[in-house]
Amino acid sequence: MGKRGGKKVRSEKYTVWSFVDFSQFGGGRGGRGGHRSGVRADYQDFEMENRLFEEYYNELGILEDSEKENFWTAMKRDLPNSFRFAGSKGHALSVQQRLKDHYVPEIASVKYDDQTVEPPSPISWFPDQLAWSMTTPKNVVRRFPPFARFQKFLVSETSVGNISRQEVVSMIPPLLMDIKPGMTVLDMCAAPGSKAAQLIEMVHGGEEARVRKALRALADKDGKEMSLDGSQVDLYKEQAESEGDWSDDGRATGLLIANDSDWKRSHMLVHQMKRLNSPNLIVMNHDATIFPSIKLPSIVNGDGRHVNKYLKFDRILADVPCSGDGTARKNKDMWRDWTPGNALGLHNIQVRMLIRALQMLKVGGRVVYSTCSMNPVENEAVVSTAIARCGGLANVDLVGCQNQLPGLKRRPGLNAWNIMDKQGRTWHSWAEVAKQKQEHGDDGLSRMTENMFPPSFPTLGEGKSHNAIIPLERCMRVYGHLQDTGGFFIAVLEKKSEIKARPESDPKKTEPKPSVMAAIDEIEAKPKGETNLIPKIEALDDIMPSQINDEVENPSAAARQNKENAPPEATSPRKHSLDDEADAEMSTKRIKFRDEVDEAAPRGEEDRQVHYPPPPGAQLDITRPGEAPQAPPPTKRRNNQPYEEPFKYLHPDHNTLNQIYDFYQLSPRFPRDRFMVRNATGQPVKAIYYTSTLARNILIENEGQGMKLVHCGVKMFVKQDVQGVDTCPWRIQTEGLPILESWVGEDRVVRLYSRATLHTLLIEMFPKVNGDGWKSLGEIGERVRDMSMGCCVLRIETSEGEDGFRAMLLRLYEDDSELVDTAKDRLTKQQNDAETPTDDTIPNTPAERELLIADTDDMTTPGLGTTEDAAVKAEGNATSKTEDEAAKTAEIAAGVKDGEDVFNTSV
Repeated sequence: MGKRGGKKVRSEKYTVWSFVDFSQFGGGRGGRGGHRSGVRADYQDFEMENRLFEEYYNELGILEDSEKENFWTAMKRDLPNSFRFAGSKGHALSVQQRLKDHYVPEIASVKYDDQTVEPPSPISWFPDQLAWSMTTPKNVVRRFPPFARFQKFLVSETSVGNISRQEVVSMIPPLLMDIKPGMTVLDMCAAPGSKAAQLIEMVHGGEEARVRKALRALADKDGKEMSLDGSQVDLYKEQAESEGDWSDDGRATGLLIANDSDWKRSHMLVHQMKRLNSPNLIVMNHDATIFPSIKLPSIVNGDGRHVNKYLKFDRILADVPCSGDGTARKNKDMWRDWTPGNALGLHNIQVRMLIRALQMLKVGGRVVYSTCSMNPVENEAVVSTAIARCGGLANVDLVGCQNQLPGLKRRPGLNAWNIMDKQGRTWHSWAEVAKQKQEHGDDGLSRMTENMFPPSFPTLGEGKSHNAIIPLERCMRVYGHLQDTGGFFIAVLEKKSEIKARPESDPKKTEPKPSVMAAIDEIEAKPKGETNLIPKIEALDDIMPSQINDEVENPSAAARQNKENAPPEATSPRKHSLDDEADAEMSTKRIKFRDEVDEAAPRGEEDRQVHYPPPPGAQLDITRPGEAPQAPPPTKRRNNQPYEEPFKYLHPDHNTLNQIYDFYQLSPRFPRDRFMVRNATGQPVKAIYYTSTLARNILIENEGQGMKLVHCGVKMFVKQDVQGVDTCPWRIQTEGLPILESWVGEDRVVRLYSRATLHTLLIEMFPKVNGDGWKSLGEIGERVRDMSMGCCVLRIETSEGEDGFRAMLLRLYEDDSELVDTAKDRLTKQQNDAETPTDDTIPNTPAERELLIADTDDMTTPGLGTTEDAAVKAEGNATSKTEDEAAKTAEIAAGVKDGEDVFNTSV
């Protein structure tokens, strides 16, 4: 969803418009969309009208006559702001309660033009009311102080990952996936990441309660002190008991792979997902239509032989690129630039993505297909085509979700529809189009295919059980006028058996080569007595034409990959448009799918050359299990993509890990075989990352196999300069603290009970401990005085005292206390004759700060302040800036007019 603000923001490929002045809210720019550079007129410069746009949907039959006016009025109205409380359920409910108790009453007390301003309100159908929206106009937002305080709340909570800016309808697909703990999930087109954030929260569902239960059992056994669980854990106890996933001391064993085909957008995805700090996440950069099979460690069969194994997913989200006409409420250029040809050009790409998703799915698994388009060519036609090509309803079922998400107003999918060509003509059947092409040529009809029309079933296979009409009414359509949202389409498909996808079109057939004897007989049959050999040569050519590329009928996928590139045919200098199906295939190098059967390639791709000479291991797969694959030769960077550092795992007995485990007294139950570094040497230099077991297996097995990995792992330890020989140079990084802190020994834990003490630590940048400085640190003074140098964990505990923490969560945004920097004061005193301060980069002015006070499962703070903290923060800010710049570009499908956003713009 586009960044909100009071003005138009320009970038290389974006023109972002806003209506509520929350420009910082969300920390990112938008959904799968954007516009190309160029001169843009204000929306006031053109009316929101498009004759073909309105004519097509009025005649499509999706609306009753009585609701058409409401539909188009809603489509021309600004889209409300919406956001979702993220993270674990218990923590999200606590932040939500803060909104209810404090900010909603403040805003509700505001009056404008003698009318009470409508405050933010919950989305009725979203579970536990964890999604909210607000329709307040920007002129009201800018005028009253309660909105300024509300904005601070949103910005602060978003920055720490507690709130996610997201359009309402884009929250629907993850809720229909029915994700359970331990499942493997794929988001095929994940950027910018709001749906992926929902998915990773579900992957970790109930983890807090499970881990706390495991820790409490260990603490009781060892006689160690254990903090109270708190309400955040209590909310998940029932789920933890019922759903299991206890195999790893309660830690989540599932995995989310978030993929995007654009390298820059995949890094924007990383920036969005890093706030959630999950070791169960891998970010990849592949074309979803040819997403590679992912190798897992081999298994041993009954004969003792090693058998290759490949990953199959439990759940897949295919939120595919689309024409995006359901986003006309926020992408106002849609009104000016909408043409019916946009949807026609994307149909084949969408079908390929959905079929590839079904191929990678486990039997019994679920694919959720979604678009922000209302066009049946991109929706029902894609679903019906994919099901038909995968063998019909015997192999793939369409799941009805009418009883899910009570309160969500929706419409059933279409079983009949017409199609508008790019000239604005309407067609009701493929027979009409075929007749027109035969009689008058394919002018304006080149994009149309038979699959785009309603399926002509029931003829999926005579005498077979899947001889039935596909129940497309089980699909879900959401329109803007129903509940003041954008337009959206969702279909849920379940795989019932393994599939062999039928090719897109009939494979190219070639005449068989005649035998040598047949060629001789043909020559001998020619007139004799002639001395001129030309007729005989021509006779030979007639039956044995010259073969330049040694084509073979129906070459295998491997042969197509490894074939030498033929000279390109002469083409027009005009840039190809979406009329050409070759554009839909893209020029990506194809990695062979290990879970698919060899089949004929799509039309025009029978002899597609991917790379020549073949890459190492492509000619013959002779790598035996247990053997280390040979390092691939250096490759050139494509599309100016920066070099990605490799993922190298540390040996469990690595000296650095031994030092860390000894210093922090980490429990032996905390795994040692999941730590990795990102450098070619494989040695810990700056940072150490932590991943889940499944993520580790994937990274190790697929190293050097052409897998384009962008991100994996949570930064757990960072190296710092230390003075003492016995001091561990590796401090716990904030991102990894929630994962690690419960397993740290008591010698490195400091427990705090007083608000005053915490306030002192927050305003004093470098608290003094030596000398008598410890006396000003309240109840923790003696503890930190006697503790050895190095990083420690600070825990804020609940207490019944007047100055204690009785509530689970407390946030303060109006603290004007001066920051105290004793280090800077000492330097200033020593250099009082200097003309400039020694370090004027450290702030020394009143600042608005967030104070997060939580009980045992809501807040821990690593160590006391060090000079490296500022450096790490500066490095993080620089990285964020770089990623923000990279996120300014968005993919535009070839052939779509300038300004047309073919990506799902719902965040």
